[in-house]
Amino acid sequence: MTESANTLFERLMRRHQRQAYHVAYRLTGNHADAEDLAQEAFVRAFRFFDTYRRDLPFEKWLFRIISNLFVDDIRRRSRIKTKSLDETMMIDGEAAPAMEIADSTLSPERLIFHEELDDKIHFALNQLPVEFRQTVILADIEGKSYEEISEALDCNIGTVRSRLHRGRKLMRKHLEGFSL
Repeated sequence: MTESANTLFERLMRRHQRQAYHVAYRLTGNHADAEDLAQEAFVRAFRFFDTYRRDLPFEKWLFRIISNLFVDDIRRRSRIKTKSLDETMMIDGEAAPAMEIADSTLSPERLIFHEELDDKIHFALNQLPVEFRQTVILADIEGKSYEEISEALDCNIGTVRSRLHRGRKLMRKHLEGFSL
C-alpha cells in the first residue's frame, strides 16, 4: 500500500472507529468481544484496502466487513464446546475454587444504566436471529437508511424492510416482560 493510501486509511479509521465499535458492541453484546471484532475488522480492512472502491462510502464497506466477521465468528463458536463459569471445575479429581472475574463497571450510575436498560436491550437483541439483529442495529441504533443497510448486508431493500419489521416485532415480544 502506498504512503498516501496508508494516510487515507488512517484518516478513515479514525473517523469511523467509534461507530465501528458501537456496531460491534451491539452485535456481540459485550465490550471485550466488541473491541476484538472492531479491531479485526480494521485489520481486515487494512489488508484489503487496495480492493476498496474509493467512490463508495467507507463506512458501508467497513460495516459489511464487521457483519461478515461476526457471522463467521458465530459459525466458528457453534462448533466449540463452552463451559459455564458457574460450573464447578474439577482439577485432579477435586473441585477447584470458583473463578473470580473483575468488575468492569466504572461507576454506580453506569452500573444502574447497564442493569436497567442496556442489559434488557442486549438480551432482546441477542434473542434475534443474526440477520434480524444486524438489520435492527444498523437501522435503529446506527440510523442507517434502507439503502445503506441493503448495501452493507448485500441484500435487496424488500429484504431489509422485512427483516427490520420482523426484528422489531421480536424485540417487542422479548421486551414485553421488562419495564423500561
